[in-house]
Amino acid sequence: MLEASWIAFAFLMGLAARFIGLPPLVGYLAAGFTLSGLGQYLHIGPLDSSILTHIAHLGVLLLLFTVGLKLKLSNLVRIEVIGGGLLHFVISSLLFLAAVVLILELPLREAVLLSVALSFSSTVLAAKVLESKRELRSFHGRLAIGVLIIQDLLALVVMSLANGEAPSPWALLVFALPLLRPLLFRLLDASGHEELMVLLGLLLALVIGGYGFESLGLSSELGALAFGAMLARHKRAIELSNALWSIKEVFLVGFFLQIGISGLPGPDALAFAVVMALLLPFKGLLFFVLFVMFRLRARSAFLGSVSLTNYSEFGLIVASVVLPQWLIPLAITVALSFVISAPLTRLAHPLYKRLARWLIPLERDTEHPDEQPLSLGNAQIVIMGMGRTGRAAFDYLRAKGFEVVGLDSDPVVIEACAKAGRRALFADGEDQMLWQRLDMPCVEAVILALNDAETKIISIGQLRERGFPGLIASHAMYEDIAQRILEAGADRTYLTMSEAGAGLAEHVAHELRPGA
Repeated sequence: MLEASWIAFAFLMGLAARFIGLPPLVGYLAAGFTLSGLGQYLHIGPLDSSILTHIAHLGVLLLLFTVGLKLKLSNLVRIEVIGGGLLHFVISSLLFLAAVVLILELPLREAVLLSVALSFSSTVLAAKVLESKRELRSFHGRLAIGVLIIQDLLALVVMSLANGEAPSPWALLVFALPLLRPLLFRLLDASGHEELMVLLGLLLALVIGGYGFESLGLSSELGALAFGAMLARHKRAIELSNALWSIKEVFLVGFFLQIGISGLPGPDALAFAVVMALLLPFKGLLFFVLFVMFRLRARSAFLGSVSLTNYSEFGLIVASVVLPQWLIPLAITVALSFVISAPLTRLAHPLYKRLARWLIPLERDTEHPDEQPLSLGNAQIVIMGMGRTGRAAFDYLRAKGFEVVGLDSDPVVIEACAKAGRRALFADGEDQMLWQRLDMPCVEAVILALNDAETKIISIGQLRERGFPGLIASHAMYEDIAQRILEAGADRTYLTMSEAGAGLAEHVAHELRPGA
């Protein structure tokens, strides 16, 4: 009965948060704190959240497994990821150490561990918000996730050293995991498209990856991430991620509820959380400076930094192991940073648009790894988004004799297009500088084949703002989204499922009556 009331209350608070323009996860956090407060007010003692703790842990493992499914090792082995992640960890730990010693006068060991816990950013929040915006595979999305993985590995080392426990000697076997990739690929191929595939994902994420790594003295979170990454190159990796999506989302509600239910803070804990929240902008600023130093454009540096401007649930894990007396103050700090960071991340693109004129001059005058094209040459049609819809449109139009070019924000997609003989360039439609600087002398039409509606609307606005007179066409899943796209300035919008049905009927009619 108690769990049922938690679910109902979480739904109501999540709905309320969405109604006022905040992500539902902020409502889940508020629900947890409210339930904890009600428990104290009604004198029913601390709420038993043992079941919720297990659900929350499963949600985190599934999230990291699905992040791993979209991860490529080549995205991690980059100077801006490794250098930015390590430098930020060292510098922010030292800065937080100075602040903690100055304000709290703690023993050195306790102060160091607390500072390290505060230096990490939230993998769960960043991955969830980036995924909801379909930006996990964008340049700044991969940058943020790469840095977070570096931090997670550092957190594992810190916990092992602080706890005085070394992993089992058998942990060395993890270096042989890549040898299992062919077997995992065969299992995924053999599992079909229904419940067996979902069960395989749960088995790898929760049992073999999670419990298996834990039994070796390693992080279960790292295990789930590792097994997801091993499947990332499989052609059905995204299908598996989508199949696990609903389960993961439900379990993650437990994670955010658990933070709040862990207990209400006292005045000292609240004061600590407020002070740490005031220091949060400096954490994001340090990320931005480091990313620009590593030759990234201001836009990628800004968007990546915003995603990382929060405190981490790994800080709570570190505290639970070596700083139990700081668990509730850190929980409040993490929760408050989520309340600040979640809406900030969702508003990152319009916020950058306002700040661009001050941020762009800070870029280094050199070739950037996230450079975008300056000219489309003789291309007549531009296709923004080279997923299945974009590739189908590209092949059809090229067969009709048009000069076509594709644009996509995922370098992996660009590489796949190059191998398939499709001309595609790296570009992000939400970047105002792309459309302002891009030379399109022969372009007659732009097709928006992106999944994210907001990116389409921003792209349409930027194109019309620069005076593009040509045809802009887009697809949409729902009628209300289609209407918003038309209002933004598109000439045509097509409902995806309706067009698929009409196309299917056309093929059937042609087979039955070829001359019709």
